Amino acid sequence: MAIGVERVAVVLLAAGRSARFGGDKLAAPFRGRPLGTHAAAMLAAIPFAAHIAVTGPSVVDLAALGFDCRAAPPDAPMSLSLKIGIAAAEATGCDACLIALADMPMVPAAHIHALLAAHDGALTATLSDEVRMVPAVIARAAFPLVATLSGDQGARALLREALGVAAPPAWLVDIDTPGDAARNNVQPGGR
Repeated sequence: MAIGVERVAVVLLAAGRSARFGGDKLAAPFRGRPLGTHAAAMLAAIPFAAHIAVTGPSVVDLAALGFDCRAAPPDAPMSLSLKIGIAAAEATGCDACLIALADMPMVPAAHIHALLAAHDGALTATLSDEVRMVPAVIARAAFPLVATLSGDQGARALLREALGVAAPPAWLVDIDTPGDAARNNVQPGGR
């Protein structure tokens, strides 16, 4: 049961403090532009019903890429960022929401389209080594489940039973530390 992109709002989570990175990781240079703009530019090119970003202290301007930016409070756990994004998506009247992370620069648009094509009407997640993760599609009927989340685990608990769409590990690189940066050609020290 595929879902049309025009009925989906995308929520890009970009509110992390970059504490383990040692600076603004979303502003760190990666392949010629700031790390945080890779996922945003890829998602901005897809004609979703709405493009929403939940932002934090980064200097990366996601509004310039067409995102409706919603600020998360300082030190907000990932669950609160997700709640802010889902509330903004729900207000658009969308049928589902695609959740993505700004610090995952390697996910291609083809994978996003595969998630939407496979969407089963409830929860559809990226599958890597039997682990379900974001990017993921959450149907409107499941939005109330997001309100039950707490802490820094985001949607992980919700996605355990989601339909999985396989993706190679190279697409799912998540930059959290300077070691992640070094392994993936990101220059630490973003402002």
